[in-house]
Amino acid sequence: MRDIITIDGSQGEGGGQILRTALALSLVTGRPFRIDGIRAGRPKPGLLRQHLTAVQAAERVGNATVEGATLGARSLTFTPGAVRGGDVHLAVGTAGSTTLVLQAVLPALLTAPVPSRIELEGGTHNPFAPPFEFLQRTLLPLLGRMGARVDVTLHAHGFYPAGGGRITVEVHPCERLQPLSLLQRGPVRVSARALTSAIPERVATRELSVVQRRLDVPWTSLTSQVVTTSPGPGNVLLIELESDEVTEVVAGFGEKGVSAQDVADAACTEARTYLQADVPVGIHLADQLLVPLALAGGGTFRTLTPSAHTLTNIAVISQFLELPIRQAAGEAGTSTITIGASHDAD
Repeated sequence: MRDIITIDGSQGEGGGQILRTALALSLVTGRPFRIDGIRAGRPKPGLLRQHLTAVQAAERVGNATVEGATLGARSLTFTPGAVRGGDVHLAVGTAGSTTLVLQAVLPALLTAPVPSRIELEGGTHNPFAPPFEFLQRTLLPLLGRMGARVDVTLHAHGFYPAGGGRITVEVHPCERLQPLSLLQRGPVRVSARALTSAIPERVATRELSVVQRRLDVPWTSLTSQVVTTSPGPGNVLLIELESDEVTEVVAGFGEKGVSAQDVADAACTEARTYLQADVPVGIHLADQLLVPLALAGGGTFRTLTPSAHTLTNIAVISQFLELPIRQAAGEAGTSTITIGASHDAD
């Protein structure tokens, strides 16, 4: 057995991303790991339901042996076996994010000997995770350009805190991911959609009014959608920033006691920061691209100043792969991140 990697779960931002990245890379590389201090940087440390589901998903997909995986656990040991594909059904059991659970197993499923169909139940629109539309419109099209074929379907919305959403993910094996370069963005087409479930539709109208005013978006590009598939109430504002290179999705989540004005203002501020920086890769997409590009052996992208999530992700990747990851500060709070030796990835 290869030497076990020891991971400090309290490093950097100290969240669940450390565990998910470790699971994904362990499955692909075959390298076992032990992690201590799981989610030490969070108010409720240890494994919550969605993190435990991610571990269980990785265990099943990778024929792995796991020690210590229980709710609240702060340490565990993961030893991967041979990756297999096929049908997998996973229920988070709460509004815990289905998109984050998928992070732990998607890279490995691309290497599986047969296609896979994953059914996930839980949260699809959670304020602490990328919404389904980010997966569908932002991340997967870029993976498609890298040679991956992944199809996703949203069957039921799962808003926080009720959850109850359901998505299916169909993954086709990919011999090898190809490097990708995202350095220029070009003109951006802005649109927005406000989703509401079991709350007054006027909330959506107010949010869209803020988008229209702050981002100068015509009403023809603004849509209100009443969701009927969710078991609980919810609201999310989705701002799409579409260019020829990438479609970024910025989300604002309605919360009890937070006005529609404030929800939309926060989302518009994030969108304006992205637009003014003239970079193709937003702050959240930067986190998501690191593992695929590392597994491809190279790539480069321009983004905003890296977040603590991004820097921590780089540190974990470096424990599994001997691959240089460099950051070069640019103008006005921008940065170029290069994975591998090549600066000319396509």
